[in-house]
Amino acid sequence: VQFVESGGGLVQPGGSLRLSCAASGFTFRNYAINWYRQAPAKERELIASIGSSGDNSYYADSIKGRSTISRDNARNTVSLQMNSLKSEDTGVYFCHVLMSSRNYWGKGTLVTVSS
Repeated sequence: VQFVESGGGLVQPGGSLRLSCAASGFTFRNYAINWYRQAPAKERELIASIGSSGDNSYYADSIKGRSTISRDNARNTVSLQMNSLKSEDTGVYFCHVLMSSRNYWGKGTLVTVSS
């Protein structure tokens, strides 16, 4: 199982980013995929999730209303569009899947929201 996240970078408050995650090594279309965020000096937290078919999604309160998670099962990719970014969105963003009671993570992509 492998995830490669991309799309992070430095963005000003109020700006937008689209994070992408390319998955391989498993039957992608069969699994819900999650995005986690780890802010500096904080624990990793679940911020968004999308069901295997893309019909169901979950957003943490911290990003609800200004973010959209989507997936392309033909390309084995998941994206997270984030708008109206705030300084508290700064952190490393990880793709995750729970498979057979085991957690699999990507290496993450760093998002820094700062003026």
